[in-house]
Amino acid sequence: MFDIQEDLRKLPDQPGVYLMHDKTDAIIYIGKAVSLRKRVRQYFQPSHDEGIKKRQMVEHIARFEYIVTDSELEALVLECNLIKEHRPKYNTMLRDDKTYPYIRVTMGEAYPRVLFSRQLKKDKSRYFGPYTSAGAVKDTIELINKIYKLRTCNRKLPKDIGAQRACLNYHIHQCSAPCQGYISEEEYAAQVTHALEFLGGNFGPVMKDLKTRMEEASEELEFEKAMEYRDLLESVRQIAQKQKMTNTDGEDKDIIAMACDDTDAVVQIFFVRSGKIIGRDHFHVRVGTEESSCDILVDFVKQFYSGTPYIPREIMLQEAIPDMALLEEWLTQKRRRKVTIRIPQKGLKEKLVELAAKNAQLVLSQDKEKIKREEGRTIGAVKEIAGLLGMKEISRMEAYDISNISGFQSVGSMVVYEHGKPKRSDYRKFKLRTVSGPDDYASMHEVLTRRFSHGMQEAKELEEQQMPEEMGSFTRFPDLILMDGGRGQVNICLKVLEELGLDIPVCGMVKDDNHRTRGLYFHNKEIPIDRHGEGFMLITRIQDEAHRFAIEYHRSLRAKSQVHSVLDDIDGIGPARRKELMREFQSLERIRSASVEELAAVESMNRAAALKVYDFFNSGEEKA
Repeated sequence: MFDIQEDLRKLPDQPGVYLMHDKTDAIIYIGKAVSLRKRVRQYFQPSHDEGIKKRQMVEHIARFEYIVTDSELEALVLECNLIKEHRPKYNTMLRDDKTYPYIRVTMGEAYPRVLFSRQLKKDKSRYFGPYTSAGAVKDTIELINKIYKLRTCNRKLPKDIGAQRACLNYHIHQCSAPCQGYISEEEYAAQVTHALEFLGGNFGPVMKDLKTRMEEASEELEFEKAMEYRDLLESVRQIAQKQKMTNTDGEDKDIIAMACDDTDAVVQIFFVRSGKIIGRDHFHVRVGTEESSCDILVDFVKQFYSGTPYIPREIMLQEAIPDMALLEEWLTQKRRRKVTIRIPQKGLKEKLVELAAKNAQLVLSQDKEKIKREEGRTIGAVKEIAGLLGMKEISRMEAYDISNISGFQSVGSMVVYEHGKPKRSDYRKFKLRTVSGPDDYASMHEVLTRRFSHGMQEAKELEEQQMPEEMGSFTRFPDLILMDGGRGQVNICLKVLEELGLDIPVCGMVKDDNHRTRGLYFHNKEIPIDRHGEGFMLITRIQDEAHRFAIEYHRSLRAKSQVHSVLDDIDGIGPARRKELMREFQSLERIRSASVEELAAVESMNRAAALKVYDFFNSGEEKA
């Protein structure tokens, strides 16, 4: 039994991270401390007030644990990692998990390529970005490849030079074909250097060159080529125009400002690279009453830079934040070069911060209604369903469906919704193994048994290896199971849960004569549901998603079975022999009518294999 007062006395006077758990053992808050003893004790002192949010959090603490570190910096790093992993309820959290695109130039290759990337790896490549628009990155890469005729293939050069024919890009004059040796490594490297200058923002030389080529082509009456250069020149001008807002110091920096009200906050960030504003983005932040703007900013900085692979030399904020020196040390360690956090007071930098703040305020006012509508569709809808069923709280829901055509290729689907939103990474599909024919009840019994048996086995293995359950793909069980049907489907699910010794609420979605949901079947009774409510609309979306996922999988299996060759059913005839037979005889009819000697004459065949093919087609053993 955990005794909070007793464990408070045992707290060490050392830096570290503390984790607060509620009665369900869920982590509800994570914090760092210079002294664990002093910081954690403060939460339980009546005279200490940290606002409504922290008071509510303390009321829900059932136990706490802590991890001692050697320094406050180590505590900061660990805190960021744990918050990102567990996303506790009472921590200030980003609502958005975003990854930004980069342009990657593979300088480690003899003939470098310009590629799209969402990861910043420690390799020999050069990276440009991050950018806020994936579409703009793809357009830029396409333009660079057109102008400088760089390769887009993944051939190993110079090893594979001449191994294959030149691709279509060469024939439409968009690649210089280094794969054929049509351009030397030195000439290609010069083109790559020009591309790097272009990506660095030096558009002048290429614009001048394209204009010259356009005029020369026009003078020589090659109007199609002149139009091609004109279009490329216009594309370069558009990209240059997008980056016209500059800062004379030419440095990389992020400019961060925010706007907030009682319940919501928006943080705006401008990305400045080589002195140019290349993009901006905004983040909605979950905040509590009485939370100060500097608290929101410091939590944003920790969470954002623990997840983004690129950290600029300078970060500009609208106001001072706690632990600024510690954060600079942490960011410098991550970047491996000096990072400075500044609060500009005058000049252009201050105006840029003010501009970011104005944009944040604009997004907050415009999106507030949108956010409320979205929460109504998701979290509000889940609360409505929980209220209908008399459940205290629902976080995760799983729904199942079976798809087949007259029992052919029966498959099952499992879709997962968390907090009213689909969690597609947890979707699963099942190809039925034990059921033949159109028996939906038996099919559902197999799917549910496999799903929960696998989850229990996986949890047991992780426990034996002393690893957290979150590492398993099936270990997270739902708070509510939704069955696409009434009493029959619900009883099948309850039977499976009883066989496995599990206790999970099961709800059926009862349909009317027009196959529309009219109510919920729960605890042996039908509960009517408001067809105009958000709860009903969420259930409909979940039903449709389970159907879609099952039908999509079933369709893919049918497609694969339709391209199945009858030759695949002959013992000893593999892909190589099948190809040789089709190449030699051109059709199944000609193979069927061939003699053993004709079959044996095919390059990859022998007499034994030829006899098998002949017997298959001529002794009534052919399979439909």
